[in-house]
Amino acid sequence: MIILTLAEIAGIVGGTLHDALDPRARVTAGMDFDSRNVQPGGIFLALRGEKADGHDYAVSAVKDGSALVFATRPVGVPAVVVGDVLAAAGALASHLAGRLTGTLFIGVTGSSGKTSTKDLIAHVLSNAGETVATIGNHNGEIGTPETVSRADLDTRFLVLEMGARGIGHLRELTDMVPLDVAAVLNVGTAHAGTFGGREAIAQAKGELVEHLRPEDLAVLNADDPLVRAMTSRTQARVVLVGGAAEAHIRAEAVRMDDRGRARFQLVTPEGSAKVALQLIGEHHVGNALTAAAIGREGGLSVDQLSDALSTALPASRWRMEVDERPDGITIVNDAYNANPESMRASLHALVAMSRGRRTVAVLGEMRELGADTEREHTRLGELIAELSISQLITVGGPEAKRIQQAALRGGVDSLHVPDQGAAHAFLHQLLVPGDVVLVKASRGANLQNLAERLTQSHCA
Repeated sequence: MIILTLAEIAGIVGGTLHDALDPRARVTAGMDFDSRNVQPGGIFLALRGEKADGHDYAVSAVKDGSALVFATRPVGVPAVVVGDVLAAAGALASHLAGRLTGTLFIGVTGSSGKTSTKDLIAHVLSNAGETVATIGNHNGEIGTPETVSRADLDTRFLVLEMGARGIGHLRELTDMVPLDVAAVLNVGTAHAGTFGGREAIAQAKGELVEHLRPEDLAVLNADDPLVRAMTSRTQARVVLVGGAAEAHIRAEAVRMDDRGRARFQLVTPEGSAKVALQLIGEHHVGNALTAAAIGREGGLSVDQLSDALSTALPASRWRMEVDERPDGITIVNDAYNANPESMRASLHALVAMSRGRRTVAVLGEMRELGADTEREHTRLGELIAELSISQLITVGGPEAKRIQQAALRGGVDSLHVPDQGAAHAFLHQLLVPGDVVLVKASRGANLQNLAERLTQSHCA
């Protein structure tokens, strides 16, 4: 955080300082919206949510070290009172970004893979200079100010995961924090019901590159036609990444090892080098190419890119998180979220890493697919049959059952259960040493809890 006084912050956001004995007291750390995670000397954002009101936690946040609270009413501790806490956080972030003149601002969006790619980019760039990146998937109007506030004048690279709920959202974020580099990974069907179709998703995602200047950089997926078409929406330099021959940064000779990890030849205009990813799943190849293109912009050589990509480990929870139980059962917790594209990638990874062992898929529904809901769940069940997954257990409502029915028609040994308790009981009896188990569903299904229970279990 760039150090500011309470009075300076109040002036920046247009608020009124309350209950502060010394307006010259300094804020030395960033913003947080969760009172359990406040930083000493930081700012607590008293946001109202569906289940809780942050104002109720302002006093405890200050007791735990926060120097200041953003609130919409006095809360009995040092606070800047504003009409809109989120707007105030955005205003402070915009001010701070304007003072980070030596920092390269990097934004990443896409229907899937944002968090994993952001983590890869941050790992690669950390080899070139001080790097700050979005924590987890805090990628919206709360997470962007939070991340910007953690940077200081020594920060060389600021990596922002940027998600969109609809058209215009990414434009608001890039107005708040102008980017130097913008990467669009893909346009899939995640949240298609919310957006109104893939074309609307493409319109929203492409906003990330529209405000770039001619000297800036847009990194676009050459293998996704909707992303590639965004070339016409930016005046920035464009670097295409992917397997296409026209891609500036390419992956050649891609193969998977016996643990489901990709090996490939990274090809750049400056030369090529071998990459051996530690991340599970072929879908990480595209993520790695995006990270390589941005690392190249940060001044890394092709050999440095290869070394960095080959040493990156999973950095965010519940994304192809692999645990080898003492009894020989492997649990793959990929339950943070799900959409048709990520489901397919995870199932292919399950097969690749099984090495002939029995494969067990434990799946829940994919949400916010709109008119594609029935079709995509049926297609997923058909893919499970095509991949010859050994055993399928679906958990939850009618859409999860639709996956099971389609797989059953394809000859897959499958079962639908109503809840996690039933799933755990069945799996406890089913699993034997050597099994590889994938657990995945949309975030609302909370199947990460089932995966963690399975990780902690032992066969009877």
